[in-house]
Amino acid sequence: MKALMNKILRVGLFSLAFSSSVAMAQSAICYNCPPEWADWGSQLKAIKSKTGITVPPDNKNSGQSLAQLVAEKNSPVADVTYLGVTFGIQAAADGVVTPFKPAAWNDIPDALKDPAGNWFTIHSGTLGFMVNVDALKGKPIPQSWADLLKPEYKGLIGYLDPASAFVGYVGAVAINQARGGSLENFGPAIEYFTALKKNEPIVPKQTSYARVLSGEIAILLDYDFNAYRAKYKDKANVAFVIPTEGTLVVPYVMSLVNKGPNAENGKKVLDFVLSDEGQAIWANAYLRPVRVSAVPAEVQARFLPAADYARAKTVDYGQMAKVQKLFSERYLKDVQ
Repeated sequence: MKALMNKILRVGLFSLAFSSSVAMAQSAICYNCPPEWADWGSQLKAIKSKTGITVPPDNKNSGQSLAQLVAEKNSPVADVTYLGVTFGIQAAADGVVTPFKPAAWNDIPDALKDPAGNWFTIHSGTLGFMVNVDALKGKPIPQSWADLLKPEYKGLIGYLDPASAFVGYVGAVAINQARGGSLENFGPAIEYFTALKKNEPIVPKQTSYARVLSGEIAILLDYDFNAYRAKYKDKANVAFVIPTEGTLVVPYVMSLVNKGPNAENGKKVLDFVLSDEGQAIWANAYLRPVRVSAVPAEVQARFLPAADYARAKTVDYGQMAKVQKLFSERYLKDVQ
């Protein structure tokens, strides 16, 4: 009887181990794949449907994900991660991600990927003007950074505090680059913000999407995907403008975790998010996919023309991250 029980126990343990290994083989862990952001919810469902791989949702932000990856460096838990580009660069420097070139590698512009494959852009946001047309009360929609300095826009402009909000800093870099500055010289941005004070801008520290829709802020420096969301999902009379002098593209990247437990599944996930179907999901969430050729025509029609997006430039994002604190200190000293 005892021998029989031991045999049953061994069979049970074997079955449990086998089941666990199968489950493990059909899963991949992603850090910072939140279902409410960028429609990761639809993306995760599509990954499961098309590849059979289950990717549990994860609500870490970029900073939390990087900290966790570093803490787990000697015994990784995650297989892939999704990060803002500056965090992707840091993850590579910290050795917590490893080179991988997905199937659509050649479709990603060189400036939007690490040459070795440590990180690569899957979609991006472009900084511009999110304009509540009704709140302008007949005034023309501004088309340039210079337009915002005109007295007719007094009290109508908002931008997030560039000393505390990342999108605010993105706006500062965009203005600085467009007006002849560089990541080593923020003089033009400081001069611009100082001049803009005459128009009494609203400078919140938190996202102000609702304040634009209500008309409290008529012109907000924000990403294109928020403006498209307002226009197409919330049916607001909102326009998005890419300034004539130029602006900045902000990439969101993914990486394969170094020595992740399910690397092969992780690679399949990364291939999928860059596939035609995966890229279309980003487009339907009003984010600009890195592979523009993969976007359906009806979705592409929602975005501004390619000629407008040609004015949106990249920068050295690693250097941009390094000088952020110095800019913030100068902004607080000279502008605020």
